[in-house]
Amino acid sequence: MDKKAADKARRVVVVGGGASGMTAAITAARNGARVTVLEHTDRVGKKILVTGNGRCNFSNLRMDGGCYRSGVPEFPMRVIRSFDVARTLEFFRALGIVPVEKNGYLYPASGQANSVLDVLRQALESEGAVVRTGVKVLGIIPGKKGFLVKLEGEELRADAVILAAGSKAAPKTGSDGSGYLLAKELGHHIIKPLPALVQLRCRETFWKRVSGVRVQAAVRLYSGERGEERLLAEDTGEVQMTDYGISGIPVFQVSRFAARELDRKRKVACELDFWPQADGISLEEMLSERAGLLAGKPMSEFFTGWFHRKLGDLFLFLADIPRDMPAGKLRGGELRRLTRTIGHFRTEIAQTNSFDQAQVCSGGVDVSEIDPDTMESRICPGLWFSGEIADVDGICGGYNLQWAWSSGYIAGFHAAAPEL
Repeated sequence: MDKKAADKARRVVVVGGGASGMTAAITAARNGARVTVLEHTDRVGKKILVTGNGRCNFSNLRMDGGCYRSGVPEFPMRVIRSFDVARTLEFFRALGIVPVEKNGYLYPASGQANSVLDVLRQALESEGAVVRTGVKVLGIIPGKKGFLVKLEGEELRADAVILAAGSKAAPKTGSDGSGYLLAKELGHHIIKPLPALVQLRCRETFWKRVSGVRVQAAVRLYSGERGEERLLAEDTGEVQMTDYGISGIPVFQVSRFAARELDRKRKVACELDFWPQADGISLEEMLSERAGLLAGKPMSEFFTGWFHRKLGDLFLFLADIPRDMPAGKLRGGELRRLTRTIGHFRTEIAQTNSFDQAQVCSGGVDVSEIDPDTMESRICPGLWFSGEIADVDGICGGYNLQWAWSSGYIAGFHAAAPEL
């Protein structure tokens, strides 16, 4: 861009240098804007490096409304349809990423999250975006013509501002919730941010007995008193036992519902079915048949070859079945108690883990105050939003990064040329 064109170009300030902020900045610069990215940590894109266990699961071929949660349910997919998975793949291929797919999950062929970060940083540089790190935004003041962005010791003028400051999840990567205050000062309502995609802490003390055990299970989350409970959410997959409760992807998928109900001071319980794959035979029938086959063995050996020994011992303890009782004596009441313990294992949820362990947040800027076609504020013209700062959270599987790419692209495009 020559000096004359640069002087006429719209000045776009992007607050936050995460996945969505970098995408917004690249897009705005490509559409003729003079872009400045303000990141308060020492480098951009820190959170990208920990996604997908360091491999960066950056999107997913299965994309529908059920993969996202928001105060306005249709909002996330309306944005994503404007910059969908196909366009995302085109965007990253042009930057040099070779995508590979595994069960619908999309990764860079390098298997390294830093590959994604590297190409985004290179694109920022090649598009002429100015990136400033270690900069804290103290305030954004709207005026008759644009904004005054207040920093420590200086001020920047901007025609448009994109708030991409993230949420409160994983604060070590830079998400400290500061963007919520900026949005609130500009007139927006904030739906209380709570941890999501996070572990659940349980009230019982027996979890230390099975800490470290991993097992396939169906996870069902309920709210309310027994007899009047309602199902909040459910998922199936590998559950990880910890000394304080439960973890693993299916637990992460339902955790945001637990967080919101607990915040409302409601009772939350989780039911685990440790044999969800039973097919053609009931669990009670399977246990009875197994008791006959292993009649001469003690119950301490009953689960060998089926469940982890620690978990089997916990089943016996909770079902009040002696470990030295011969399996052949498993009858009536013992059989029913063991069936209930394995198939309807109940635990009371005390709390979620903190924002430190959460991957994303439930809550954020109320999306009813954002135009889904442009990501521009309905309250403060010239202000755009992208990424986790909005009240949108996706399930595990690349959905939160897809939200970052889509919302970042839409915000960047329209902030650079809002008249279009």
